[in-house]
Amino acid sequence: MSTPYILVVDDEPEIRHLVQEILQDEGYEVSVAENAEQARRARRLRRPDLVLLDIWMPDVDGITLLKEWSDENGLDMPVIIMSGHATVETAVEATRLGAYDFIEKPLSLAKLLLTVENTLHTDKLQKENIDLRRYSHHRIEPVGKSPLMHQLREHITRFAKHENGVLLSGEPGSGKRLFARYLHELSPRREAPFVEISMASFAEEDANEELFGSERNDQIRFGRLEQANGGTLFLEDIAEMDASIQARLYSALQNRRFHRVNGQDAVQTNVRVIAATHHDLESLVNKGSFRQDLYYKLNELPLYIPPLREHCEDIPELLAFYADFFATRENLSYRSFTVAAQNHLRNYPWPGNVRELTNLVQRLLIVGNGDEIEREEVESVLGAGSVKYPGMSTYQPEFDLPLREARERFERAYLEHQLRKMGGNVGKVARIAGIERTHLYRKLRTLGIDHKELAGKVSE
Repeated sequence: MSTPYILVVDDEPEIRHLVQEILQDEGYEVSVAENAEQARRARRLRRPDLVLLDIWMPDVDGITLLKEWSDENGLDMPVIIMSGHATVETAVEATRLGAYDFIEKPLSLAKLLLTVENTLHTDKLQKENIDLRRYSHHRIEPVGKSPLMHQLREHITRFAKHENGVLLSGEPGSGKRLFARYLHELSPRREAPFVEISMASFAEEDANEELFGSERNDQIRFGRLEQANGGTLFLEDIAEMDASIQARLYSALQNRRFHRVNGQDAVQTNVRVIAATHHDLESLVNKGSFRQDLYYKLNELPLYIPPLREHCEDIPELLAFYADFFATRENLSYRSFTVAAQNHLRNYPWPGNVRELTNLVQRLLIVGNGDEIEREEVESVLGAGSVKYPGMSTYQPEFDLPLREARERFERAYLEHQLRKMGGNVGKVARIAGIERTHLYRKLRTLGIDHKELAGKVSE
């Protein structure tokens, strides 16, 4: 689906155009530049997958340009240095600055093509290894033989053949990221990048730069949208996106181009977007807090990921899978769950869904003894640390959760408690919580709390 894009920078026209023709014949997409200024502009217009960079040029030498690029945010694309008059010291300096390889002129075309192929392959493997470490607690295909899971896999398989936007909805921890990754791996874009960003993790200004990138003088920061070019962009917590970013994103997806923050030139983009939320986006659209046009763009293929309690027949298989995984990855002693323990967990409500199950299995393997995990041990671990709020269900701190989700759970429990206590009076709760009322309204909307529904439900 994605053809590697190569930028050739060389001041000799014959070499520049010969290399371009050879690479194009091999199926690569190629642009050329004859000096550093043209190279800067070409990189600004589009992020290359690989740069072939000559050292000796009339304006700025290749080593200086390489240093300029590596000083921005680290070298963000592989670079192969070309030179006919370089010293060993020059080669060492280029390598220190992050160059992948160094080839001498006159160029051997066979060696050039082999070096290009190996460099692109190595870069791809390094990115895949980062992904594997990030997703190492999951296998790509979701676990479960229940009718619900079978149906979900069928939907994902069909969706993967098309380019439409996909909106995954469901409770936190239900596996939306895993299904997004699974869809990407089944799609024609599987060889291209899978890039994710959580919109809840950034303030508005930071989210703008993180998503769209930025330009400051000659320094360029490539955002997630550009990093995902040719592949898949996974937008998590889409409901947290500020209105101004919603407008920019819709324009980028609709027109297939965008401007970086402070950027002068439009950047072309070709991504498939998979968005995820645990909020009712349609309700947010009706309230005016989420753009209708963006909602329709993202929601071309909607898919609801059910909570674990709705396919509890998959729990024994999930328990066995994660017990085997943590025993292998963390060198823990494998322990099996007794039938009584499995039965108890099948009837547990799983407020944290699959993520909670994963944390539970890991904890039981670390702190427990013996070959089997009995029901009493499960009950003991599940009941540890519970806090009872007046007028509310039990709140269970999850110290193994990501900070953002743990904070969100506490905030929801805290605000529901205060709203019940104050009869739904947002002004009073804002004073107690020490936050501005407008911010509190936004926080309630983000957490999906209806303060009117809680009015009058004063705790006993």
